[in-house]
Amino acid sequence: MPFVTALGNSGAIWIVLAIGLLITKKYRKVGIALCCALALDVVICNGILKPFVARIRPCDINTAVELLIPRPDDFSFPSGHTAASFAAASALWFSRQKIKLWIPALILAVLIAFSRLYLYVHFPSDVVAGVLLGCVFGFIGYKLADMIEGIWQRRRS
Repeated sequence: MPFVTALGNSGAIWIVLAIGLLITKKYRKVGIALCCALALDVVICNGILKPFVARIRPCDINTAVELLIPRPDDFSFPSGHTAASFAAASALWFSRQKIKLWIPALILAVLIAFSRLYLYVHFPSDVVAGVLLGCVFGFIGYKLADMIEGIWQRRRS
């Protein structure tokens, strides 16, 4: 589980995937959707909700549990790992006509979400909120990619 959760640290695996999609012309729109979804996640989850809600982590309440990973420095609600993972997986799902990466992405997103509970750094409601927010961000990211593509095509013609 420490390895699985580390895959979601700073959204690194999703950022690498987005860059890979952006550099291929065929999947560039999917990469844009992914980037938009991840940007929404960073701004809303980490920048606004975590400091606003300021919920402490379960490992801070029950200090008898020995953590298998370093204690995260930020607040608990919502789960940023989960939100970023589901933002990526749902952006890929909404783009599923172009690419089938949503299936392994969803499996990894579920594993990352579970790892946050297993490692005792999030409450279940943190993870559920992360799933819901991530799905919303993925949808908005997909719609923003459509808008960006439309603007780009109008400028080229």
